[in-house]
Amino acid sequence: MGIYGAINAAVSGLSAQAQALENLSGNVANSQTTGYKRLDTTFSDLVSGGGATQSAQVSGTTYATSRATNTVQGDISANDVDTYLAINGEGYFVVTKANDVIDGSTTFADTNYYTRAGDFEIDENGYFVNSSGYYLTGYELDPDTGNAIGDAVSVVQIDDQPIAAEATNTINYQANLPTVPQTENYDGSDPDTALLDTATVGTDDIAAADEQTFLDGSITGGSVTIYNENGTALNVEVRWAKTANAAGATNDTWSLYMSSGDNDPAWLEIGNAEFDATGEMGTLTAGANGTVNAAGTGFDIATITVGDVTATNIGVSFANGSLTQYSDSNGVASSVDIDQNGYPAGEVIGIYVDESGRINATYSNSQVRALYEVPLATFSAEQNLQRIDGAAFAATPTSGEADMSGGGSIIANALELSNSDIAAEFSRLIVTQQAYSANTRVVTSSDEMLDDALNMIR
Repeated sequence: MGIYGAINAAVSGLSAQAQALENLSGNVANSQTTGYKRLDTTFSDLVSGGGATQSAQVSGTTYATSRATNTVQGDISANDVDTYLAINGEGYFVVTKANDVIDGSTTFADTNYYTRAGDFEIDENGYFVNSSGYYLTGYELDPDTGNAIGDAVSVVQIDDQPIAAEATNTINYQANLPTVPQTENYDGSDPDTALLDTATVGTDDIAAADEQTFLDGSITGGSVTIYNENGTALNVEVRWAKTANAAGATNDTWSLYMSSGDNDPAWLEIGNAEFDATGEMGTLTAGANGTVNAAGTGFDIATITVGDVTATNIGVSFANGSLTQYSDSNGVASSVDIDQNGYPAGEVIGIYVDESGRINATYSNSQVRALYEVPLATFSAEQNLQRIDGAAFAATPTSGEADMSGGGSIIANALELSNSDIAAEFSRLIVTQQAYSANTRVVTSSDEMLDDALNMIR
């Protein structure tokens, strides 16, 4: 190999250590870059020409190559921004770049890129975009079924259009009615005095003139706000009046009423419910404003008007034994629970991402809708992805195609930090600096030896 070979080897060492220094400097510079993956340096030797046996060979030159650390996860840090996302485990967010603005609308490139930098925020057009200018993509979801629309990702955009109102069509009612209601008329000993005076108020709707008599002979059953087709609220008050005590083969009977909101009649009869000796609900019969549903577990109300607002086609359900008559010394309706399935129109008031990777919108009417599902792309050889600006990557022929069916889990309100550790990089920097200095000494020594050889002829 000789002196010139030694100089060549030392120069290759200088070049290799310079590349290592370049990687180190980039890693240190990006130690605070979200989702950054450091580049390590691998050194390889080139065997010098020589004999056929190892004893006749000499050390050759070296060269440096970069080694990706995409599989090395950075620390995950909590954050208070709802749209910040981190990946725990394998995978990359699928993103794209803006292409142009045409007629005020942003168009996007057809190429997908991949990143773990999840510092996404919503811009003025409703797009999820990170600090490097990459736009998040995902599967758009059907608002009714929650299933993906198609099998291709699209750019995530949050629409600020209000959610339409949903009319109430079911009221689920639960309560226990006492065997003896503590009405204003009850004398404390004779259960019959707790019955509604139907001789005065009648067996139908309650006229406004008889309202006080009705209130004195009934108990409250709670209230619920329902909504009609355009989302207008109706505050429905419920009262129960016992109209018959068991006598022989006759069961206890209660009548269900709903307020009309200061109209006349003041209280609308919905229907009647019988209870057997065990307190279980038996036969239901229709009232002036309600019919028994097909299952025999509640009432259907074709129309109800409260004040000046009307709602139609509402069902009151006592399914699964939710209406009972068990003895209660307090004499009031207990365990009352009323819910309904309608809501008014609402505007978007917040966005959050759940643990399954779905982007959800919360509305001012307390509704929540899943809008997009964020997939994670994995690769069979992710170390062969091409690095591009902004802590992102592009697929290559040797990386394989993106697989959208796997990956780790998405953590909301969090960011993955750079996997470059300054302390470790500085340790490598010391070694690199010493190796570089040692190669310069080889060059210096080789130069001095050449001088000595040339001076032999003087």
